[in-house]
Amino acid sequence: MYKIDFNKPCRIHFIGIGGISMSGFAEYLHTLGFKVSGSDAHESNITDHLTELGIEFHLGQKPSNITSDIEVVVYTAAISADNEELQEVKSRNLPMLTRAEMIGQVMLNFNNAVAVSGTHGKTTTTSILSSIFIEGNLDPTISVGGILDVIGGNIRLGKSEHFITEACEYTNTFLQFNPKRSIILNIDEDHLDFFKDLADIRNSFRAFAKRLPQDGQLYINGEIDHYEEIISDLECEVFTYGITDPLYSKSANAAYDFSADNVEFDENSIGSFDFYYKGQFIDRIQLNVIGIHNVSNSLPAIGLSMQVGVPLEAIKKALLGFHNSKRRFEYKGEIGGVTIIDDYAHHPTEVTATLQAARNRPHNTLWCVFQPHTYTRTRQHLTEFAQSLSLADKIVLADIYAAREKNPGDISSKDLARELEKLGKEVHYFDSFDEIENFLLENCINGDLLITMGAGDIVSVGENLLGL
Repeated sequence: MYKIDFNKPCRIHFIGIGGISMSGFAEYLHTLGFKVSGSDAHESNITDHLTELGIEFHLGQKPSNITSDIEVVVYTAAISADNEELQEVKSRNLPMLTRAEMIGQVMLNFNNAVAVSGTHGKTTTTSILSSIFIEGNLDPTISVGGILDVIGGNIRLGKSEHFITEACEYTNTFLQFNPKRSIILNIDEDHLDFFKDLADIRNSFRAFAKRLPQDGQLYINGEIDHYEEIISDLECEVFTYGITDPLYSKSANAAYDFSADNVEFDENSIGSFDFYYKGQFIDRIQLNVIGIHNVSNSLPAIGLSMQVGVPLEAIKKALLGFHNSKRRFEYKGEIGGVTIIDDYAHHPTEVTATLQAARNRPHNTLWCVFQPHTYTRTRQHLTEFAQSLSLADKIVLADIYAAREKNPGDISSKDLARELEKLGKEVHYFDSFDEIENFLLENCINGDLLITMGAGDIVSVGENLLGL
């Protein structure tokens, strides 16, 4: 594998530079003095920002983008093997790195590289941890898979030994990472277009945990089924965390290193709890985000921050001031007395967590406008999606967002609608956003709560209703 020499900045080119992660690392290397260029199929605010920084951007992925001075090329898993630009790179026999390989090399530049993994909650937990490190004056470098207000984007370039990033399990990307500290939030069945089954996913998380050095640390959710299999024979230090309040815990009698008890929620489903370390009460923690899932997400962030020396008062202040990153239960506005929220949930576990939290907010009717994400996930979890979506009073379905997949012709949102009807739910399917928006304008009334939900472009429905 090609090794980047960070002491000798070179000419580096990114195929797919407009992605939320790729753009951040392109900016990071640009700041270190590398001559950076890149291409993408679409222009965006992100590519505009890169251009303003002086990074050379090419609209469209063409062979002509590969110039003779390029020394190494970074590309994402989303770039197909027959991509013309990638083919040109191969024909020139230029060194290539995947995005994950490049991130793994970047991590070696930091004494405290932190990787946040898990099937759900990575962006939120990475954002919480980042906010705490900033409040604690640790001056971290940050790469997050969403837009975080506290850093004004998806990348923050610090000058310290601390680096924080998400670690995605899809295509085993995180097995290229080199963290000093890692978090494992949860392990659920997902990405079955790549993994064989849950056992295969667990094996990957086990391999990820084993990448930690002997002097490293792992923070793992003790509520993961048989989590002991993941941590057995690890040489690093292991901390467990979990919720011990019997109202919200599957194992209230468990003993965790970091735990939350006496959990309470206000009228807007924003949580507070008693925080314990190894059974000793530390303090009452007040959050500013919704739901029991975010109580859980905050625990490893608090625990890890304590271990690196962030004062408790700075931790509490950061948590109280933290608002979700973009598309995580994001308040979009109000029209005609209807409150519109947007959320990125695209797995049944995430849908359930979001809708359970939403049910605790004041409302008359809870509407969920859901856009399934990928045919594989929809087919695999069809029944579970119906069960989770049934927490809403009324459901509106959009077509499946294909993302990286091609339509196989054997699964559609109509199948999900039929499953919801079996559960006695009121469900409506439309094949265009225009029809969805018109239907909502005619049927939502003062006092209703409307959530647009999914990892695709469903956010535009709420924004169009609000005229954003």
